[in-house]
Order: sequence, then structure tokens, then C-alpha cells
Amino acid sequence: MTTNNKVVTSSGKKKTAIARATVKKGTGRVRINKKPLEIYDPAFIRMKIDEAVLLAGEAASGIDIDITVSGGGIMGQASAVRTAIARGIVDWTNDTELRDMYMAYDRNLLVNDSRQKETKKFGGPGARSRYQKSYR
Repeated sequence: MTTNNKVVTSSGKKKTAIARATVKKGTGRVRINKKPLEIYDPAFIRMKIDEAVLLAGEAASGIDIDITVSGGGIMGQASAVRTAIARGIVDWTNDTELRDMYMAYDRNLLVNDSRQKETKKFGGPGARSRYQKSYR
């Protein structure tokens, strides 16, 4: 008697937001920080995250995806979550057609956005702006 206890972990990043997804056999549930995707607010964020699941179609119907996300703002977290979901589904199915379809639709579904905030320097309030000076 063998049981299929296959578990796939994946991650996604955007700015300072980091999402870790665990994909396992199930009924098609998606939970973000133990909250079902159906009641995740705001609605625009829910739709952005749901894109990755809807594009997979039948491939995502037999798996449960649990995501923990921390850091950043709501849009950064949403981008990190959808990257983690898409990577998890591709790793679970090992389907190159699905991977190519994700890449054609939106490259950021599978590739992290590496852009970061420019660091603050001395002599000013931010990265590039300087304090004003007066000659009088």
C-alpha cells in the first residue's frame, strides 16, 4: 500500500515581500496566511492572485496551495504570491506547455522582479534629493 505524499514548495519575491507556497494533493483550495482566497480583500488583489490559478485550469483543480507571505505592501505581496503559486503549479505538474503559457502571458508569474529601493545617502532626506542650502 503506497500513498502519494508528494509536497512541492516554491517561493516568490517582489520588493521586500516574500511568499512561500506549499503545494500538495487536495481539492483545489488556495489559502493565504490561513485565509481562503475567496474572502481575501481587496477584490483587485484577489483577482490578480487568482490569475495564476485560473490560467492553470484543470492542473490546479486537484491540489491545495497554502501560502505564507510577509513584508512589503499589498501589491508587492500580491505579486510575490502569484509568482509562488505559478512556480508551485509548474513544479507540481512538470508541464513545459504550462510553463511556456505562463511565460507568454506574463513573465513575472515565473520570474521574480529583482528591482529594489535605492539606498539613502548622506546629505539629503532620500536616495538622490539633497538638503537645500542658503547663501545669505
